[in-house]
Amino acid sequence: NGQEKEASYIQPATVGIFFTFTDFETAQAIRNSSVGAVIRDKKYGKLQNMSQGLSVTYGKGLSAHYDFVSSIGGAFLSYPVPNTDASANEGLLLEADASVKGKMFSDKHWFVPYLQAGVGISKYQGYWGTFIPLGVGIQISFFGEAYLHINTQYRVAVSESTNYHFIHSIGLVGNIGKRN
Repeated sequence: NGQEKEASYIQPATVGIFFTFTDFETAQAIRNSSVGAVIRDKKYGKLQNMSQGLSVTYGKGLSAHYDFVSSIGGAFLSYPVPNTDASANEGLLLEADASVKGKMFSDKHWFVPYLQAGVGISKYQGYWGTFIPLGVGIQISFFGEAYLHINTQYRVAVSESTNYHFIHSIGLVGNIGKRN
């Protein structure tokens, strides 16, 4: 039966660890002009100027093409809290989010591009904030047991104490549950 076969490619429960790079420079440049102008004029942030951090993820397949993903991560950085001088000192930025990942192909394939969207909260030096993570990424499968993920998310500020930024990440994810 085709439906049973496709159901066997629903991703089991997974956990992962990611190295993250927080990029305020590119987000600000885009808000001041346009994506095209930022790319054309090479005004995007450089990796060496981004703050590094770590995040841990949990995921679970909802169907062959959709997964639930949650993450919690942190980075020590100078966060530019809008309308304050809070970014004068470096501190720990904590962010947590829950999202749905829409995959172009099922996990039957070794290379899977995806889009991701969700909701998130952040905390930096007593400031709480909310954001909407919108992302694009690729998943590379290692025998259906582990996955390499490369992802970029634009974190859209929702609350007044949140700043627009990108999170670029690379990480390994492994199955902790059994495949159907």
